[in-house]
Amino acid sequence: MRKFAALAMAAMMAVSMAACGGSKPAETTAAAAPAATEAAKAEEAPAAAGSGSVGLSLSTLNNPFFVTLSDGAEAKAKELGVELITVDAGDDSAKQTNDIEDLISKNISVLIVNPVDSDAVAPAVEDAIAKGIKVIAVDRVVNGVEVDCSIASDNVAGAKMAAEYLVELAGEKAKTAELEGVNGASATIDRGEGFHAVADEKLDVVASQTANFNRAEGMNVMENMLQANPDIKCVFAHNDEMALGAIEAIGDKDIIVAGFDATDDAVAAVKEGTMAATVAQQPDLMGATAVETAVKLMAGETVEKSLPVEVSLITKDNAQ
Repeated sequence: MRKFAALAMAAMMAVSMAACGGSKPAETTAAAAPAATEAAKAEEAPAAAGSGSVGLSLSTLNNPFFVTLSDGAEAKAKELGVELITVDAGDDSAKQTNDIEDLISKNISVLIVNPVDSDAVAPAVEDAIAKGIKVIAVDRVVNGVEVDCSIASDNVAGAKMAAEYLVELAGEKAKTAELEGVNGASATIDRGEGFHAVADEKLDVVASQTANFNRAEGMNVMENMLQANPDIKCVFAHNDEMALGAIEAIGDKDIIVAGFDATDDAVAAVKEGTMAATVAQQPDLMGATAVETAVKLMAGETVEKSLPVEVSLITKDNAQ
């Protein structure tokens, strides 16, 4: 009987030890599972791209507006201790594509792009995104590509303001000329849309032609328009450089001119009375905001998809 009891006790102890021994691997496996999951997640999450530098691809630096935008970006980059590499496309969409590819090869972390042509720049921007580079569009959009953030003025609203002011000064159905910006640029499209939303109903637009946001071209195109339509009463130019060129062509004729950008030269012309109005943007703020947003993106912060910058109409009454 004692022998049987001893055997029974031994069997119970063996079962108990086996159960205790089996629990340890179960605990180890349970602890390892979350660790394995986290390790897998770490492998799946893309590492932050690039070296921490920011590339700024501008459509042109032969325009005071974009010089001011660049200055704002440079100042903010210096303040935040960020390396900013700026390239000038010279209003050449092919060169801008090459510029962006070169920035990609420099291992930048964020690309800030101001397109020459909103369609033509898209493939290069897609290449940047494919390399894990964050992208911010400034002043003009990139068509057909989802970028991380777009920073721009309300170009449609600004052009409407200018057109309404021309109607106020020249009267309804006044013969009007339009100097358009670079074909394909979103600013050209949006400013044209805003202008025509008013002009098609209240003005008589007798001539519309591109002068590529350029002062010299603005003068030449305006001269040709005046030869064909000597009774033009007012002009809307998609930017101040073209407006200032048009003023040179107009000379002492009594023609009302409105521009867009509120560059220093344009505001001076408004004060002098040679230009009736210009739409004020804030290019320095655009540049600074773009760099601030780039830093946030590099830090993994979430940013707004669209950051609008307000516009206002500058006339002789409020020019400073």
